[in-house]
Amino acid sequence: MTHPILNIADAQGVTIEPEGGSDKFRSVMKRLGPVIGAKQLGCSYMEVPPGKRAFPFHNHHANEEMFIVLDGSGEIRIGDATHPICAGDVIACPAGGPETAHQIINSGTGTLKYYSVSTMQTPEAAEYPDSGKFAAISYDPEGDRKSPALRFDGRLESAVDYWEGET
Repeated sequence: MTHPILNIADAQGVTIEPEGGSDKFRSVMKRLGPVIGAKQLGCSYMEVPPGKRAFPFHNHHANEEMFIVLDGSGEIRIGDATHPICAGDVIACPAGGPETAHQIINSGTGTLKYYSVSTMQTPEAAEYPDSGKFAAISYDPEGDRKSPALRFDGRLESAVDYWEGET
């Protein structure tokens, strides 16, 4: 059995940013859930430098997320609204349409640190309202979830007919 306890200081961190860097996106993520043996809950520790975001504005159709702010300050976009956040805040982001889309932004002066906890439903569909994209994602339920078994990112206008290529 996987050891069920891990200290954040001992967790491996991975830098998350677009290839070539970005003036908007950058974070360090430490995946915790699979390391300690969690099966139905995901948990990551996030560090976001000032002026950056960890991920694009997005919503989930299957998974619910919760954020627990540990240190720093910033703001969260949820749907059409923006809310200030700071250490001690707990934020719920249920599954749904674009009205539940969310994005944490470090608008403070120090590193923003928070836990991201989520259900781990698969398959999942996500939308990215700022860019008009969507993603269809499926993980092996018994796998480590480091990479999806299937992932497709696209735009609705590039969709093909269900029967295309089948006759």
